Amino acid sequence: MNLPMPTPPAAALSFLDPFGFGRAAGRYWLDAFERSVLYMDVMRVRGNQYLEHIDKTKPSVLGFEAEVLIDGRELARPVNYELLRILPPEGQETDPQMRPFVVVDPRAGHGPGIGGFKPDSEIGVALRAGHPCYFIGFLPYPEEGQTVEDVVEAEIAFLRHVVESHAASAEKPMVVGNCQAGWQLMMAASLEPDLFGPILIAGAPLSYWAGERGRAPMRYTGGMTGGSWVTSLVSDLGDGHFDGAWLVQNFENMNPANTFWTKQYRLYANVDTEAERYLEFERWWGGHVVLGGDEIQYIVDNLFVGNRLSTAQLVTSDGRRIDLRNVRSPVVVFCSRGDDITPPPQALGWVRDLYAGAEDIVANEQTIVYCVHDTTGHLGIFVSGSVSRKEHAEFTANMDYIDVLPPGLYETTVSTAAEREDAELIERDYLLEFSPRTIEELDHYVQHSPEDDTRFATVARISEINLGLYRLFVQPWVRALSTPESAKWLRRMHPNRLGYRLLSDRNPLMTAVPVLAERIRANRHPLDEDNLFRVLESIASDQIAGSLNAWRDLRDGAIERTFLDLYGQPLLQSLVGLGGDAHAHRRLPGAEPEHRRFIERRRNELREHIAEGGSHEAVIRALIFVLGGAPSTDERNFKRLRATHAELESELSVADFKRLMREQFFILKLDREAAVEALPELLEGQTAEQIADHLMHIEHVLAASGELSEHSADRLERVKSLFEQAIDQAPLVEAQSRAEAEEWVASQAEAQRQAFSDVEGLMESQPAAGEKAPTEPEPTAKPEATATPAAGSEPEAEAGSAARARPATRQTTARRGTTASRRKPGGGGNKR
Repeated sequence: MNLPMPTPPAAALSFLDPFGFGRAAGRYWLDAFERSVLYMDVMRVRGNQYLEHIDKTKPSVLGFEAEVLIDGRELARPVNYELLRILPPEGQETDPQMRPFVVVDPRAGHGPGIGGFKPDSEIGVALRAGHPCYFIGFLPYPEEGQTVEDVVEAEIAFLRHVVESHAASAEKPMVVGNCQAGWQLMMAASLEPDLFGPILIAGAPLSYWAGERGRAPMRYTGGMTGGSWVTSLVSDLGDGHFDGAWLVQNFENMNPANTFWTKQYRLYANVDTEAERYLEFERWWGGHVVLGGDEIQYIVDNLFVGNRLSTAQLVTSDGRRIDLRNVRSPVVVFCSRGDDITPPPQALGWVRDLYAGAEDIVANEQTIVYCVHDTTGHLGIFVSGSVSRKEHAEFTANMDYIDVLPPGLYETTVSTAAEREDAELIERDYLLEFSPRTIEELDHYVQHSPEDDTRFATVARISEINLGLYRLFVQPWVRALSTPESAKWLRRMHPNRLGYRLLSDRNPLMTAVPVLAERIRANRHPLDEDNLFRVLESIASDQIAGSLNAWRDLRDGAIERTFLDLYGQPLLQSLVGLGGDAHAHRRLPGAEPEHRRFIERRRNELREHIAEGGSHEAVIRALIFVLGGAPSTDERNFKRLRATHAELESELSVADFKRLMREQFFILKLDREAAVEALPELLEGQTAEQIADHLMHIEHVLAASGELSEHSADRLERVKSLFEQAIDQAPLVEAQSRAEAEEWVASQAEAQRQAFSDVEGLMESQPAAGEKAPTEPEPTAKPEATATPAAGSEPEAEAGSAARARPATRQTTARRGTTASRRKPGGGGNKR
């Protein structure tokens, strides 16, 4: 297109516009007009895409081909979930013997498929690593009467099917839950812990009252609306269904600058290159789904307002308690400081709620690993390509190591290999390091406040009161007026849905847009970035975004101040039955007497086993002791442990090897000095050659990946001295066995001499008896007398040979008996 005005000759332009401002303005307005038309055309395509997407029976943005294995609608308790098997892209193969990888999609208002949205996603990372992949997705509308418990049971059934399909694999599935799917997954794992391998929960809220003052204002929403009665009202207006568009709108209101300006301006400013990415994301963001009224009410009452999950207060309809301490698999928590929907306190606060200290985590045999990203937002945690290529790739690559990581609380960091001095020892571009942490160190992120707990408990009580009043006086009228058709029109008229419909081909006012857009693309006049007016436009955009952010901060500050002042009143707290006592309402499982008794009982059990075991226990204990000398651990230590299993403990199954690892870690954690000093005692019964062979293997395993730290090297020297002590004691054991054998031989020889003496006495008495018998002829007696010694000499010869054979047999038996008597129960010496 040309400028819609007469253009003077080029020779006259320099005279009429010596500084070029007019020409810059003309080019800018032409570009601005073209960008406006192209922007509207992208919005038109977005609307058409939305209408096409929601008309599908199973809309999904999953970027991989998949086949349905189980349809949740066919289960005994029907749900709108399904289990899919991901089909690897052409040219990419998976190994059925590797650990299966299961991604559970979040159902928080948007449609399914975000976990496999693009190649650089959680599924894409796992496929490239060769893992068989599965996906648990959902349909747009819930089944009649569907509950949260039904969904949890369906996920358990899906996972059981995956485990049975990979019965030949020694590893249980790694399961990933994003956002809402994370807490739902943890509920399932607490009910059926044996089905789960390592669990990765990304951006998943588990402790809903936690938060940092001045941030995470969404946690105040329940208090500002008077509780969960609003949720029940919206569900009743929807004829028993809750429109997920309301949840999406809440997310968008968290960041008005991005919602109302930045996201749209980014498209407008870069419409030539940004359209494809924008449309791809909007296909998922605008695919709103519907939740059951009972489902969302359960979630709001028990989680968002009641906070009963992280305090083990949830009980299923059949009486089973949902206690996250029952989870047996390692749990990896991935969150970000830049996430205003699930900030780190809400992702990590459950650990503090359940455990009084890191030693409680160890005693409960749980492994909890957390990683806190610095900047990425909520969606970036499980959508961003850079996060997938870095954090998710490292989690997937190190999941086998995490699975054998000793119980405890760890913080993990991801560093770039190229920036490290030992880069040549690192196999990939990044290195994942694990550092032990305490609950006190975790509080740096959680920032627990008992006073805030009291305020949120007050909200929970008021919510119950208001919900009861709503159900008594208002709900019958609302339900009487609501119909399926009215609910359908309410969903259609929601502002988020209506925006897509208005800017689509169904609106006749949009008819001219595609025609103009086609002509502009054929003759586009892009503008240089250094154009003065384009720069001013960018500055104005930043000012608008800054103003919206300032309004957001003012709004959030006012909401927080109102919430703290209103629900912090002692009078209000007393009226709802709290009396200002923060501990009267919030259950702290880690501080309960029953749990403390369990911890003490577990410690006593471990003390009894410090000196029990054999060579298996001695070798593993020595390795854990040496590797524990470093302030942090990483995948190179896993290479050492993997070498241990391959070279030293190959006859053990993977499950037995993990059990042995954890048991020896517990013992070292309980009393390190006593456990280390008991190494020679564990090696009793082994020959000097066997003990030396064990030590040689330990040194070889520790050298599997680089040089040990100074502290670990010192510990290795101590282990060597203890093994050498056991070697020095080994000949004494053999000498004692020989002495016992010689004593036995001497006693047997004495018994034989006594037997020979008795035989000679008997032989001497036989001729005297023959003289008293005159009837018997003399010659007849002589042959008998001659035959008697011959007969006696044969037993003598047999006894002599037996005497020579028995000592050797007895000596061997004595040695084995000594070894067996000195070997402790459960030892591995007899296996070598």
